[in-house]
Amino acid sequence: MSVNVFSRREILSVGVSVTAVSVALGSRAAVARQIEGGVDDPWLPHQADAPVPLEDPGYAFFTPAEVAFVEAATERLIPEDDLGPGAKACGVALFIDHQLAGAYGRAGGWYMQGPWAKGEETQGFQSRMTPSDLYRAAIKAVDEHSMSSQGGKLFAELSAEAQDAMLSDLEGGKLDLGGADAKTFFKMLWQNTKEGMFSDPIYGGNKDMAGWKMLGFPGARYNYLDWVDRHGQHYDQPPVGIRGRPAWNGAG
Repeated sequence: MSVNVFSRREILSVGVSVTAVSVALGSRAAVARQIEGGVDDPWLPHQADAPVPLEDPGYAFFTPAEVAFVEAATERLIPEDDLGPGAKACGVALFIDHQLAGAYGRAGGWYMQGPWAKGEETQGFQSRMTPSDLYRAAIKAVDEHSMSSQGGKLFAELSAEAQDAMLSDLEGGKLDLGGADAKTFFKMLWQNTKEGMFSDPIYGGNKDMAGWKMLGFPGARYNYLDWVDRHGQHYDQPPVGIRGRPAWNGAG
């Protein structure tokens, strides 16, 4: 499916798989902890059990130009509409930034050695580049392509239609990004966008739990004992994050 025909309804139609991403709250996001188990970074037991909240609201990895690209691209992937806010308002770019600044960005825990035989698409990520290297190289190449083909305009400065067309070319592997593979980059960007939109807000994305509210996902509620016998009834309680909900913390 091309990017320019994505819609929220199509995202919601595969809500089961998306929700699985959000339920795995500590899977990719928790990897941002500085724990590798190497000689210079000794492993300690139970360090990965508790999530590490994003305390700094600023960007830690992206340059201002990269922020502009990621905010624009993710907003086209999950745009604001009548169902709720889009990726930009939900802090998806900030979520991705802090993941790339941590162990995920440097492929911590991944096997990144040779041999470098060409892999199949079914084998998953095959790039020699770490995620942070891939983002940096691909964004630079896309912006250079945009400037050369769109009258000197960066990707973030293009119209929504032109951005959709360029993202569709990325998805189809039609753009030459030099050392970065276009299809690999698009696949990672789309995956990270969904993670930022539907992961627990503790990691910087899914602001105000807007992604969960859109899906009707209850979040990390501690138990459902008062609901287990209410068969066929609509669950009308607001979602709960790892840190609770704003009303419990005096924020709403």
